[in-house]
Amino acid sequence: MDIRAIRTEADYDWALAEIAPYFEREPAPGTPEAERFDVLAALIDRYEAAHWPIDPPDPVEAIRYRMEITGLGQADLARLLGSRSRASEILARKRGLTLEQARILHREWHVPAEALLQPPQPET
Repeated sequence: MDIRAIRTEADYDWALAEIAPYFEREPAPGTPEAERFDVLAALIDRYEAAHWPIDPPDPVEAIRYRMEITGLGQADLARLLGSRSRASEILARKRGLTLEQARILHREWHVPAEALLQPPQPET
């Protein structure tokens, strides 16, 4: 298997070129090509995480996104948190989430905990 560590942008470009054909023609599981694909994908992922990390969204944006994709509204958030005013304050960035509220949102709506536990960003 002709695979090498990804240390530079040139190595990264090489790895992207090597993995590209596998997206057009997926290798069969258990084959050497599938193994090569998995190794290249892991190397690329590690390099990207080290050089271009993606920060989790801020709590309010994570909640709004979950509401949007699931068709939930502010009234649903109020029912979940037990208070209309609390839901309104959180969405307006006037109040942060408590740890218990973050747990509830993570458990019930599957909002990523790493997003909920960050301080909310001021609205721009």
